[in-house]
Amino acid sequence: MGRTTRSEPREVDMRTLLWVVGVVAGALVLLGLLLEAVRWLVIIGAVALAVVIVLAVVKGRQAIRHSAGHR
Repeated sequence: MGRTTRSEPREVDMRTLLWVVGVVAGALVLLGLLLEAVRWLVIIGAVALAVVIVLAVVKGRQAIRHSAGHR
């Protein structure tokens, strides 16, 4: 009977350990996916910013040419 009481806490500890390892592994996977998504969002944002700057320069030059033609 003494052996049964000794093995039960170890079994519970093993289950708890497996749950903790599973939760930590899941959190790390989600963190990795989040960081990957953030990296792509930064890249997309940088491309969008470059496009906006180029369009602003082009529109600015068109406005200057248009106003110079009316003089």
